[in-house]
Amino acid sequence: MEQKNTANRQGHLVAIVAMCFLFAMISFVTNLAAPIGTIWKGEYNWAGMVGNFMNFFAYLIMGIPAGNLLMRIGYKKTALWAMATGAVGIFIQYLSSIAGAETATFTVQGSPVMLNFIIYLLGAFVSGLSVCMLNTVVNPMLNMLGGGGNRGNQLIQLGGSLNSLSGTLTPLFVGMLIGTVTAQTSMSDVAPLLWIAIGVFIVAFTIISFVKIPEPNLSTGKKVKYSHSPWNFRHTVLGVVGIFFYVGLEVGIPGVLIFYLSDSSVSGITENATAVAGAVAAVYWLLMLVGRLSSTAISGKVSSRTQLMFVSVVAIILILLAIFMPSSIRVSMPAYSVEDGFTLAQVPVSALFLVLCGLCTSIMWGGIFNLAVEGLGKYTAQASGIFMMMVVGGGVMPLIQNAIATSAGYMASYWLVVAMLVYLLYYAIAGSKNVNKDIPVNEEEADQIENAL
Repeated sequence: MEQKNTANRQGHLVAIVAMCFLFAMISFVTNLAAPIGTIWKGEYNWAGMVGNFMNFFAYLIMGIPAGNLLMRIGYKKTALWAMATGAVGIFIQYLSSIAGAETATFTVQGSPVMLNFIIYLLGAFVSGLSVCMLNTVVNPMLNMLGGGGNRGNQLIQLGGSLNSLSGTLTPLFVGMLIGTVTAQTSMSDVAPLLWIAIGVFIVAFTIISFVKIPEPNLSTGKKVKYSHSPWNFRHTVLGVVGIFFYVGLEVGIPGVLIFYLSDSSVSGITENATAVAGAVAAVYWLLMLVGRLSSTAISGKVSSRTQLMFVSVVAIILILLAIFMPSSIRVSMPAYSVEDGFTLAQVPVSALFLVLCGLCTSIMWGGIFNLAVEGLGKYTAQASGIFMMMVVGGGVMPLIQNAIATSAGYMASYWLVVAMLVYLLYYAIAGSKNVNKDIPVNEEEADQIENAL
């Protein structure tokens, strides 16, 4: 019996390590979009966040199917399909650097849109399908391996720490490769990173192929319908909205910051502006790593609800400071250029307040997910698919924020972020309470209907 328990613990440890690695892959693919967007923004003023939108739009399409995949083929096969899809998506993005640059497809605002941009958007969409499936796998699996509750949130935060580390390195590398956006800057400048991404997916596919992963929800060939669904739980529905807003603000804060700092006429950065922007954005993701590691250490004792309330209030204060502080006040922040290596660059103080938000946003995903699935029991896998669908907020809300930034100014666009943070504060205080405890979630229901596939 003791040997069996030891084997189970070792198996769970391997599964946890595998899930954390997949968490890092999610961030790597997702965080390519915003810095690469500076290339396309140089060609089409409106296009900065369109690739990011396509990446997250895929969640809306794939969220429910990804949840169904968990039930039909299990966590491991879903993850393998996701990594294969990710390699294809990155390769399509690479193709945009070598094809279609001379062929116009249609016009937007009087300017012809070339085929290479359409190819890039297709690649971003396929990559989004990949990270949606990966997200659907890692979150419920880590929550389950931790036994739910505070321990489940602790493991999600641990996986999120590697996610943040990957997110720290990605914009830094892209900024290093791009330097300053000029008329000659193109996707070919980031081609080496795209090939590295493809290689990482192939290596990850090979490793996960040999890892044994628990399959608690694997379908046995029957389709089971229950009398209720996650939509019957108020705290889950409100959590779905919270996930939509959270991913929107998590992506929008550093995404618009990159455009702000890259715009020399506004930020006042005259040399290697895009590289500086990438390095500053990397600090945001680095602070997310710090925040998640800190949350991992305390989540066994401090509830997800308390953490979410605290960081929502602090983030609101930081964003308000960024909005109202004049750009003439400058601070030194890390920067990088190929010529000079790591240096300190003078940037508006608003950039400092915005990157500090990384400490706050770091724990929001795990906290919201943990609160929203608490008490769902057998409905958790289905809920995970719904949550993944709502990650589309990471494409929709930054697109809206970018539109506000274009028309009213970069800092004015952050009022949208404030509004979303206010909602998350409400969710932590009141919306996360489970008021539907009368719905059976563990025992077999008398009105369960089984139909053959």
